[in-house]
Amino acid sequence: MENKKTNYKNVLSFIPTGEFYYKKGLKELQRENYPKAHKYLRRASELSPKDPLILSQYGIVLMEMQEFEQAMDMLHAAHELDPKEPEILFFLAEVHAHMGLFWDARKYAKKYLVYETQGKYTAEAMEIVDFAEQEDWQLFDDDGEAQDSEYYYRQEKARRMMEQGDFTGAIELLEKLVEEKADFWGAYNNLALAYFYIGEAEMAKALLHDVLRRNTGNLHALCNLAVFHYYEKNAELDDVLELLKKIQPYVFEHRYKLGATFALVGKYKEAYRWLKSLQKRGFDGDPAFYFWLSHAAYHSGHEEASRQAWEQLKKMDPGKDGYEPWNEHAAMPHADALEHDRDYLTKKLDHAKKSERLLGLFLLGKSSHKQEIISHPNWLESTQPSALETFVLGYALGHPFKESVPEERAFMRAMETAELLYAKQEMVTKQQEDLFQMWFLLVEKAFLRNYAFKNPAALAAAVDYMVSSSKNEKLTKKELADQFSVSVATLTKYMKELIAYLPE
Repeated sequence: MENKKTNYKNVLSFIPTGEFYYKKGLKELQRENYPKAHKYLRRASELSPKDPLILSQYGIVLMEMQEFEQAMDMLHAAHELDPKEPEILFFLAEVHAHMGLFWDARKYAKKYLVYETQGKYTAEAMEIVDFAEQEDWQLFDDDGEAQDSEYYYRQEKARRMMEQGDFTGAIELLEKLVEEKADFWGAYNNLALAYFYIGEAEMAKALLHDVLRRNTGNLHALCNLAVFHYYEKNAELDDVLELLKKIQPYVFEHRYKLGATFALVGKYKEAYRWLKSLQKRGFDGDPAFYFWLSHAAYHSGHEEASRQAWEQLKKMDPGKDGYEPWNEHAAMPHADALEHDRDYLTKKLDHAKKSERLLGLFLLGKSSHKQEIISHPNWLESTQPSALETFVLGYALGHPFKESVPEERAFMRAMETAELLYAKQEMVTKQQEDLFQMWFLLVEKAFLRNYAFKNPAALAAAVDYMVSSSKNEKLTKKELADQFSVSVATLTKYMKELIAYLPE
């Protein structure tokens, strides 16, 4: 075989530049193929981060793809490199208008018109100026402060850093902001959130109290304070909520903040009132708006409205499928069911008595608030949960148990007894509460002494008779035995066994 040698002298190395990808991006733009244009221009901006032309063109493509925040970043970077380029000024005006920041949109449009009185975008720039000047109510941010382009942009950058998990970087940026602008309440509120997310709760609350001292009634500070107290399970939450109930905001953003806060802390009737008021007035919400509206509607008895809101949410964010507030309930929860009373349930989970916590964990598995409570950072965080509490939590969450392990077999029979008691009405009401309290008190004591819970039906009949007879209810052993398909003798036998586990 002939031995051929490669002639490397004729091979030219190819190292693509930002200019190379920029030209490829422009070709795709001419074909209106925005995904490919985005791909090439992103690469061009990475290779040539100091080229204002490339950065501005990438920003324009991002804007076309509705990525307004990233577009703003690119256009600001291009503007810093070339502050007098008219086209960059125009697109900065346009991106700010798209985001509803009309103060800044007007400012950049006017700057463009200084350089281009008869330019390519003159007519559109004049429209932006005219529109912005008709929308004076938009010239304020969520805290009612007049917007300043530089400060507002830096605050938004910090907020995006928080969304990406960079809390340290966000704190550094926000601390500089409040140092430079001592009355920038929005930056204070975001700084408090950043501190809270890294575990500095006391610092976060101190910042909010400082805002409220210097800017009395600041809605965002009050709402954030309510959320902090809620997550820490502080008694002060009720006082803050009473204040929030008295506030009657007009601005859409304030109504949204108030409604979302009420929904997060479980005050669904108040939440539904404010969120529904926005929808009635044509508010075109984001996915979070429809998430909270659906939950608030469902838990305040408006199932149809809840389902409609969830359908809207799924169109915007299909990934939320499976997290519906009614996910585990074919119909609306009964109004008298204690397992769907969130305040009742969380008090049980926090109760000093283990038997009460066991009852709470059992009901958690049947609650419409299960997903919310599981997701809460502080609930279910007992310092040293007992083995039995761990078992009941696992049972509530659907974890499997092994019949071959005696301890787990006994536990499952205890839960089967609880299920038989629950099946009588398919809920736990105030009238039944003492029956379940008694059962879980017996479970706590008997499980520690290796009781086998051999006959769940007989145990259910026995504990039911023990509770009803203690309340002088006119139910005979025969009636209760028949309800659970056991004999009177069997009921009596298991009642004697259970009595041995009653506290002295």
